[in-house]
Amino acid sequence: MTDLAARKQAAQQAIDQLSEDLRAISLNIHGIPELGFEEHHAHQTLTDYLEQNGFAVTRGAYELPTAFRAEAGSGSPVVAVLCEYDALPEIGHACGHNLMAMTGVAAGIALKEAAGEGNGTIVVLGTPAEEGGGKILMIERGAFDGVDAALLLHPSPNDGVRPALTGVRSCTVEYFGRNAHAAARPEQGINALDALILAYNAISMLRQQITPDARIHGVITKGGVRPNIIPDHTAASFLVRATDNTRLEELRQKVHACFEAAATATGCRVEVQWNERPYRPMATNGPLGRAYHENAALLGWTLPPPDIETPSGASSDMGNVSHAVPSIQPSYAIPCEAGNHNAGFTAAAATPEAHAAALRAAKALAMTGLDVLFRPDVHKAAHEEFRAAHPAMQPA
Repeated sequence: MTDLAARKQAAQQAIDQLSEDLRAISLNIHGIPELGFEEHHAHQTLTDYLEQNGFAVTRGAYELPTAFRAEAGSGSPVVAVLCEYDALPEIGHACGHNLMAMTGVAAGIALKEAAGEGNGTIVVLGTPAEEGGGKILMIERGAFDGVDAALLLHPSPNDGVRPALTGVRSCTVEYFGRNAHAAARPEQGINALDALILAYNAISMLRQQITPDARIHGVITKGGVRPNIIPDHTAASFLVRATDNTRLEELRQKVHACFEAAATATGCRVEVQWNERPYRPMATNGPLGRAYHENAALLGWTLPPPDIETPSGASSDMGNVSHAVPSIQPSYAIPCEAGNHNAGFTAAAATPEAHAAALRAAKALAMTGLDVLFRPDVHKAAHEEFRAAHPAMQPA
């Protein structure tokens, strides 16, 4: 353990020494926000820096132009540290993915420096389009094959080890009616906007009858052309969330019934397209979470108990990763007046205080990676828990 303690000190020192570089990377990505699957600047910035720091980099990995895989070391165990770097439309890095890109690079380099040669493989995975399910495509294309632990950090208003991230199904709905002059011949029209509003209101009523962990929300993306033309085509996008896959499917069916009922009531035709790659609820690995909690304590950082879920309501494609390999996605607090996905969080993600909080979390994450590499008890326990929870994942 003395050797491991020294390695953990080396990881902390490596991150401190890189602080100015890491801050520049974070602000660089923050200043040039890019939407999912279009993060070419972030991809280049991160891969260049990892290459400069001794990683063998594969750009455009897994048939995704803005994904990457950077490797150092050799053999087993294999620890993957993840980066996210996509932004949101109009409000930029309102989920702090610039910080997530930076902490992934920071923890990856610190692991490489502290682990040395021949003690396992460190992989930094660049995962594009978290807001669009990029990790799900990467899972399907083998990015996590052979990985023993997947580690990711997320900025938030709150600290936590075990975020209650929900599963989510997205859909688009379209109603098709018939145009008519809204004043001269309204009886000749079939109003597609009426259908959509009726469905929206039915779903709003459904919200009263769902469990506290569930969420339904949507936006109308097309409501018509002019007020004096009865709309013949309207469209909307909806998200359905729950922390349990069974309840998620039950809720999806109820929402779908609202869409169908509105079509029947108005005489419109409806088309509903459900995303076939849903986000799964996050399954935080207990032994990895407890190791992260212990490492945070070594840094003088008091976190909520590692086996208590931190309320969230949000979703992430990291949930899918957690059902593929043992995984954690702890959250760390940055100073902000409100939560993620608003302009205030965008501003907060560029502050010196957020940078300091991110570096501390990156140190705890790198130290947890070292536990996977050098503590057989942590590695064994993480995999035993994962196999018990995912019996179908075991080899035949």
